[in-house]
Amino acid sequence: MNAVWLSAVGGNMLIMVCGAAGFIGSHLCDSLLAAGHTVVGVDSLITGSQEQNLSHLRACARFAFREQDVSAAWDHAGPLDAVMHLASPASPKDFAELSLDILRVHSQGMHNALELARRKQARFLLASSSEVYGDPEVHPQPETYYGNVDPVGDRSCYNESKRFAEALVMAYHRQFGLETRIARIFNTYGPRMRLDDGRAIPAFIVSALKGEPLCIRGTGAQTRSPCYVTDTVRGLQLLLASDETRPVNIGRPDEWTMLELAQFINARVGNEAGVTYAEPLHNDDPHRRQPDITRAREGLGWEPAIALEEGIAHTVAWMRAHMRLDVHAAT
Repeated sequence: MNAVWLSAVGGNMLIMVCGAAGFIGSHLCDSLLAAGHTVVGVDSLITGSQEQNLSHLRACARFAFREQDVSAAWDHAGPLDAVMHLASPASPKDFAELSLDILRVHSQGMHNALELARRKQARFLLASSSEVYGDPEVHPQPETYYGNVDPVGDRSCYNESKRFAEALVMAYHRQFGLETRIARIFNTYGPRMRLDDGRAIPAFIVSALKGEPLCIRGTGAQTRSPCYVTDTVRGLQLLLASDETRPVNIGRPDEWTMLELAQFINARVGNEAGVTYAEPLHNDDPHRRQPDITRAREGLGWEPAIALEEGIAHTVAWMRAHMRLDVHAAT
């Protein structure tokens, strides 16, 4: 690792987080501030919630928030040491409802953020996704796997735009010598996920807390590898501080079928309503997803620390509290 950046893991860098009001972005802001950094949070609030996810940072003198669509023309006054780009709608329901916004944020938005980093001579980190692997034919997925992606499928607005974003990052790295990092984030869960997110874990927990059957798409044999959000955030920070310019998988290499995950959540919540198979598997939905994290282990000294049981307990507690808050707000 670069000595300056290694010391900066617990130092005082000025770091911009694009997508700061989102699920992972807000946890990243918390972690960077706890490490002693100064953070500028940027978000369009198209899916993130400043009130819900960032309100606890209002009194922090080392945090500033700017409501801004990174796809529009914009600039930042003053220096920056790093730009961490997490801006993007990221749930399956967003793929249908916000497809053009997703494509814009990974093209024009990425260009704007990279240009900002180039002007400020700041290190740049892209939060890419395991979606670049598509419906993989190689398992588990190493960073050397090129993927199996349908360029016109239902998820193409997200997985193809993430692939383009990675290409744009590498073009800036090669043409301008910009210090860049690429994290391929696998399925992440935890507090601050939207209750109506559409992804499996929040959907399962909400149904379980309501005492309803958990709805599984397809046969339930499709797999994911859930990683708790604080582990993901720690991986992003270590990658930013490292000398690794190649893409790095950030995810927990424990593979669960959707049926196993649903049964696990029902058991932890005490929901006896079971599961139902009322909905078909979405077109283009990957059948297997599991990261090979050899590069992260060897290059960053990173691997996940939070087991599923602990992470689900934290997530259930948060969602239970916020479901009650939603009920009170409605009445």
